[in-house]
Amino acid sequence: MATSRKDFQGRVLRKGEIQRKSDKRYVYTFTDPFGKRKSIYATTLKALRMKEDELKKDQLDGLDVYVAGQATLNFVFDRYLSLKQNLRNNTRHNYEYMYNHFVRKTLGKRKIAEIKYSDVKYFYQALMNEYGLGISTVDTIHTLLHPTFELAVMDDIIRKNPSKGVMGEMKKADGKNKGIRHALTLGQQRAFMNYTKQHQVYSHWAPLFVVFLGTGCRVGEIVGLRWEDIDFENRIISINHSIVYYPKPGSITKKSELQLSKPKTEAGIRIIPMLDEVYEALRTEYDFQQEAGFNSTTIDGMTGFIFCNKDGNVHNPQTINRTIKRIVSSYNAEEVIKAKRQHRDPLIIPNFSCHHLRHTFCTRLCEMETNIKVVQSVMGHANIETTMDIYAEATKDKKVESFKDLSTQYSIF
Repeated sequence: MATSRKDFQGRVLRKGEIQRKSDKRYVYTFTDPFGKRKSIYATTLKALRMKEDELKKDQLDGLDVYVAGQATLNFVFDRYLSLKQNLRNNTRHNYEYMYNHFVRKTLGKRKIAEIKYSDVKYFYQALMNEYGLGISTVDTIHTLLHPTFELAVMDDIIRKNPSKGVMGEMKKADGKNKGIRHALTLGQQRAFMNYTKQHQVYSHWAPLFVVFLGTGCRVGEIVGLRWEDIDFENRIISINHSIVYYPKPGSITKKSELQLSKPKTEAGIRIIPMLDEVYEALRTEYDFQQEAGFNSTTIDGMTGFIFCNKDGNVHNPQTINRTIKRIVSSYNAEEVIKAKRQHRDPLIIPNFSCHHLRHTFCTRLCEMETNIKVVQSVMGHANIETTMDIYAEATKDKKVESFKDLSTQYSIF
């Protein structure tokens, strides 16, 4: 038969209560509504019990406020996020960042039962007009607010989800194709790579961009690539992790630290065959590092990272984006002068980011591969609709070419 836990004076302690031997203080440990373990302390058992009663009252009051529909949007969002137990760390961090940065101090302070459809639409419009956010960023915020409101609906706190239909109307008004990332043309892609390879300052970036344009990997997947993920014999690359930047815990500055994470989705864990150019770029880089020395940076127990900066650290995605911007600016300036001398129109490269390189690879793949499932697998898209959207855009010009060829080879009459 189990015996009751007692304090040093022989008094029976309740569940969750203990008395420490080190300083004889009383401790009550409990799990809060968000699933976190917490403790309260007191020098006497009577004082501890008073704190316990106050804690229970506070918890009941919070629940009553929620049930009565008087809770703020912040309260319900925190409740919603606490229920998402299977979120990956980088996804949870991104959710918290976006919400805290744009919602918590504004719409988040409103009582959820008082928020109407027009309030949500006005809020989204303000994010675009006053904060300068793009429609895609607002859509990301919407993916947090919509399920938060939906939780309140399912809990019978509110009758209707006030965010339902808002984004559809916003996108329709904003223009269907506005904000869509467009791939580089084949000419722009080749111009960028040729300029980078031949440039005295930027040439050492060429292998990294070859892998970007030859694999379609996400930036976190590429900066996290290790030599052990490369199989030169079978010419394949294993994508099984990603590198993300998190703010340092407890830091009030914007300094971040590197951490390893699984790919964005389960579909992100994949094998990518190496194109000849990718193979040659990685082979050349490997031979160079055999002479110069391999990187010894360790992140969460992993080492052997391929792409690192002069300080031996893996690249920050923002640093890569800034480098792209400098290369494009330098190329365009030289191209305008060169084209004028040669009496031709310049081939201008638009500003783009790392993710445009992924989109560009996917576009080239869609132009050559008709099996959508193959494209989806290589890209690591969890949703086939994402692949289909890119495929539809990539093959518009190909359709025109196909029908021109068809008209010369096929006659209906």
